[in-house]
Amino acid sequence: MPLFRPPCASALALCLSFACTGAIASPAQDLLEKAKAEQSSYLDTLKTLVSVDTGTGTQQGLTDIGALLVKRLEALGATVQTSAATPSVGNNIVGTFKGSGSKRFMLMVHYDTVFGPGTAARRPFRIEGERAYGPGVADAKGGVAMILHAIKLLQDVRFNDYATLTVLFNPDEEMGSLGSRQIIAELARKHDYVFSYEPPNKDAVTVATNGINQLLLEVRGRSAHAGSAPEDGRNALTELAHQVVQLKDLGDPAKGTTVNWTLAKAGEKANIIPALATAEADMRYADLSESDRVLADAQRISQARLIADTQVTLTLRKGRPPLARNEGSAALASTAQQLYGQIDRSLEPIAMRFGTDAGYAYVPGSATPAVLETMGVVGAGLHADDEYIELSSIAPRLYLTVAMIRHLSQ
Repeated sequence: MPLFRPPCASALALCLSFACTGAIASPAQDLLEKAKAEQSSYLDTLKTLVSVDTGTGTQQGLTDIGALLVKRLEALGATVQTSAATPSVGNNIVGTFKGSGSKRFMLMVHYDTVFGPGTAARRPFRIEGERAYGPGVADAKGGVAMILHAIKLLQDVRFNDYATLTVLFNPDEEMGSLGSRQIIAELARKHDYVFSYEPPNKDAVTVATNGINQLLLEVRGRSAHAGSAPEDGRNALTELAHQVVQLKDLGDPAKGTTVNWTLAKAGEKANIIPALATAEADMRYADLSESDRVLADAQRISQARLIADTQVTLTLRKGRPPLARNEGSAALASTAQQLYGQIDRSLEPIAMRFGTDAGYAYVPGSATPAVLETMGVVGAGLHADDEYIELSSIAPRLYLTVAMIRHLSQ
């Protein structure tokens, strides 16, 4: 008598058979395989980008790469607008994709580097072993290519269930984003999520970055002949040295605040008591209240003078703000960890001592946008001759962007 097997049992046995043989891939693994197939095209794009010098202020290179990025975005179906990044050189490039969903995403990164004209010719893009090298290959042309090919991958999997997907490429991050900080802030406030594509040095996403300020110290004294009548003068250099020493501990290690004096200038001639001396300190901070605290402490301490009748002035010049620790970034990092785990990889949420454009996108005290930094390709040696990216990170990081957009759009 033939054995009767219920249809449901047969289906279950068939599914188990496929699973054991690896014939059924998970949606995450399927997306990862598509990302792997995109890697060759990604490297072609990266080589093109790295082969043109785009140091901040390099007019021709920034113009050429800017035009290329406009064409690439338009070819992907974006509506593209450009605006001059005055007072910087080059254009801010904004590409907009419209979808059918409700969530709004912004992907941003800079296309300038720290390298001057001729660097790409001296150190052309090359692949050695498991790494690719070249000026700006990680910081941040690897991020530029990551955005372009993540969008291509989204289109390959026929996903547009977002309301808006906005891309911003800016040309002046390496010099403080003077001509792009306003558009970053304005655009970010119109979106639910902002991903920034600076490179991590390991498989990580960044939930906090430092802000950057400059503390300026000016001392005014009185000039006199350094040989015949030094007592008639008031030595601004000597008072400056006194101030720098007593102001050396303005940082707060518990809060991650650092204040380091890095530049100083005084005098015009060796035989004149200097009447003016100046110094500048680099300040890095994560706590938003530290700007006011540092300036107040500096002004209080500076009242103790070494040389009478000298005038001491302290000024805090605010630069790039921090991406302070916040619930929105932490939640995005948790989602990224979960999605990375689906392809059997681990991802670490970190805080960076660097300052990045993510600080301009972050809105203190607001739940939106939620901002996540270092979504770019993994690399190291930034700003140096041996800058590189890890080839093995390209496909997983492409997967991550697409998986995040798909998940958060639900």
